[in-house]
Amino acid sequence: MAEPTEADPRATLRGGLPDRYLTPDDVAQIFGVPVETVYQWRKKRTGPLGFRVGKHLRYDPADIRAYVTECKNVDRYAV
Repeated sequence: MAEPTEADPRATLRGGLPDRYLTPDDVAQIFGVPVETVYQWRKKRTGPLGFRVGKHLRYDPADIRAYVTECKNVDRYAV
């Protein structure tokens, strides 16, 4: 009988996000906004952290999770 395998510890960190870097289209789909909004967030430095791979913009799923957590905490204490 095969031994049970341990759960992937990265799955907890991802919190359901894909195990790859995300494109602006992916981020737009996650937040339900137009892709142009994602580019405006980057331009205004208000959205999740992104980085360039050559000419391509990518987002780390961990940074997306951190951004969501930060937004939740700010909204919770806003008056």
